[in-house]
Amino acid sequence: MAAEPVPAAPDTGSGVWLHAVVADVAPAVLAGITGIAGTPVRAVTGAGLVAVVGDAPLAEYGEEALRRNLEDLGWLERAARAHHAVVDALARTGAVVPARLATVYRDDDRVVRALAERYDEMAGTLARLAGREEWGVKGYLVPGAVPRTEEHAGGGGAGAAYLRRRRAQLAAREEGQRIAADGAAAVHAALAGHAVAARRHAPQDRRLSGAPTAMVLNGAYLVDRAGLDAFSALARELADRHPELRLELTGPWPAYSFVAEPAAESAWA
Repeated sequence: MAAEPVPAAPDTGSGVWLHAVVADVAPAVLAGITGIAGTPVRAVTGAGLVAVVGDAPLAEYGEEALRRNLEDLGWLERAARAHHAVVDALARTGAVVPARLATVYRDDDRVVRALAERYDEMAGTLARLAGREEWGVKGYLVPGAVPRTEEHAGGGGAGAAYLRRRRAQLAAREEGQRIAADGAAAVHAALAGHAVAARRHAPQDRRLSGAPTAMVLNGAYLVDRAGLDAFSALARELADRHPELRLELTGPWPAYSFVAEPAAESAWA
């Protein structure tokens, strides 16, 4: 949700960090959830919707502080984890619309105003997500799972033989990558056909995925809870059908991939 900029000065008092919007939430659920600043989250109700927020001291979450902290990867990771923990806890109880990271309002009245202004969008999204979960399927290249290119004998000595081996290796690698890419497209199409909605995100870098081989599929699928068993069975079947890929099913996740992302801005922007 778009937020009004929090003034840079004075850096005292608290703003309101928006974690998510839900249709309703029991007080007992919120009592066990810690917000961005390490304090319990609370509900702000407006226009028939509930914003789950946390008080955010401006000394750390005000305009200038956020501008500085969002350049600090360590701080950013901690904030993202704390923010996601709230969204994830809410998602376990029902449909949730996650807020963009670092959406900060001046006070509760501004939050209520935002809920009223975007009621139709928020209510429609919550209705669409009800009874559904996001599941991820990642596909990684399996080296050696495709036939090797034959190395043909020939003359020319050791140097020529080396060049032939290198050409054969490169050809095999390119063919393996092509087959894996085709397999990833086929897997995504099959899974999308058994989901309410699907998104294919850019593959993650190995430094982020932690996998020893390249990721060729990074799919997200919105699945009816009633159809989860069939979806999981299909993912296992596709893994057997495509030995060139190692498929990994993850979830359930809050439906980050299926929430409309308006022109939201961080408070400091």
